[in-house]
Formats: sequence, C-alpha cells, structure tokens
Amino acid sequence: MKNLIDFFTRYNYWFLFLLLEVISFVLLFQFNSYQGSVWFTSANIVSGKVYEISSKIESFFELSQVNEQLTQRNIYLEQQVKGLQEKLTSATQDSSYLRNNQYQYLAGYKLIPAKVVSNSVDKYNNLITIDKGAADGVKKDMGVACGNGVVGIIFMTSEHYSIVIPVLNSQSNISCTIKGRGYFGYLHWKGGDASMAYVDDVPRHARFKLYDTIVTSGYSSVFPPGLLVGKVRHVYNSPDGVSYRLKIKLATDFGSLRDVCVIDNSVMNERLELLRATQDSIKGK
Repeated sequence: MKNLIDFFTRYNYWFLFLLLEVISFVLLFQFNSYQGSVWFTSANIVSGKVYEISSKIESFFELSQVNEQLTQRNIYLEQQVKGLQEKLTSATQDSSYLRNNQYQYLAGYKLIPAKVVSNSVDKYNNLITIDKGAADGVKKDMGVACGNGVVGIIFMTSEHYSIVIPVLNSQSNISCTIKGRGYFGYLHWKGGDASMAYVDDVPRHARFKLYDTIVTSGYSSVFPPGLLVGKVRHVYNSPDGVSYRLKIKLATDFGSLRDVCVIDNSVMNERLELLRATQDSIKGK
C-alpha cells in the first residue's frame, strides 16, 4: 500500500495533467459545435471500423456452425427435390427421353425433341400432332419415340407441324421382336383399349413366356433396335393357326403423352442401303 501511495505522490503532476486534459477536451467538444461534429464523425468512423473488425472475427469463428447448418439444409433440399421428382414422374408419367433408359438405344442418332399439341386415343385411326415440322428437319416416315418407348411414325409434315400415325392406329405396322428370344412379329392395334395392342405372325416354334419384353427389331429404316414396345400379357393362335398372336401391354401411356422425340433415320437408311447392296452382290455371284 505504501508503494502505491509513493507512486501516486511521485507522479501526481502527471495524473493532474491527464485529468485537466480530459476536462479540457470535454469542455472543448461539448460547448463548441464544430469541434463536436468533428469528434462525433471521427468517433463514428472509428467505432464503425471496430465493429466491422469485430463482426468479421465473430463470423470467422462461427464458420463451422454455419457450414454445419448449410450441410443440413442441403440434405433437406436434396430430399425435397428427390421427393418432388418422384411425385412428378408418378403424376405426369414424364417422358423426357434424356432421363430415361430408352435414350441408350437412341445414342448415335440425331433426335428432334417435340411437344404433342393434339392427340386422341378413342378413335379407330388416332392421330397425333407435334410442334415440329420440315423447318426443324422432320420428314415423312421418321420414327417417333418417348421416354417410355415407341410412339409412331411421321405421316405428313408442314413447315412447323407434323402428323404422327401412332401405334393406336389401324394403319400402324411396326416390326418387333421378343427381347432375348430372337422371334419376330408385327405390331398392330385393333381398337378399343388404348393400353393394349397385338403382335402378329410370331412363329409357332417360338419359345417365350408371359411378361416377356417386346422391343423394336431394327429391321426397318424407321426405328433402331431395342426400343421398348410393351410386355406380353396373353397368347392366342392366329386365325389361320400357323402362328401366334401376342396381346401386349403397351409401355407408352398415350393418354398422358406430352414430350416426344423424332428420330432422324438417315443413319438407318444408310445401314439398310449397305445391307441391301451386300445382299444383291451375294445374289449376283
């Protein structure tokens, strides 16, 4: 205690000087408007910088907590997106071919995406109108598919629209095969149920079973091989008794069809022309 008293006694004039300086500054800035405004401005600048630095320091030490919250939020959003995608697919039967396994069979082909603008499923000769035409590269006899499988064949085009003869048309005739079995037939629709069609001319010696998959054969210049058509649901004898008629459940839901793609058949035409030339060459020898 004695040392503390000696310290204040020894330096008392310094403490007196500091006290008088503080009192003078208070009087100066409190009773003089100009000096007061300068002090106020400077104090605000200094305090603002101090608060800014303090905020940055606090934010830095809170980054781990923020990252944890962001991670939890991202997980929640991913779950929400996944759930919405599943609901959308279930509700609309989205046929976006870019997100469907059918796209693998169309790799290497030029595809022209299109929207269905009119459609019917309750007539004997149904037709589909799409919003792409000659100006977009669409031509007569090009195949049309969706994410779920085969749709039909281009029948007529204008500058910006095209008419499609779908599977649900009595004039439709598409070459098909039983996947993994190697037996072929032709897809027809007999009217009535828009979810069912028939594959005719399947040979009597064919071996298959119910729920086998029917796909395009690739034996024409319209569709590449492997596009999904449907699944076998019932087997009948043909009217002449020399072949089978297969009743199949169509993979494409024509009632909710919205998005389709037109398949540019120039690659298939080239392949078939080469095959025909080879066959003619062999026959000529």
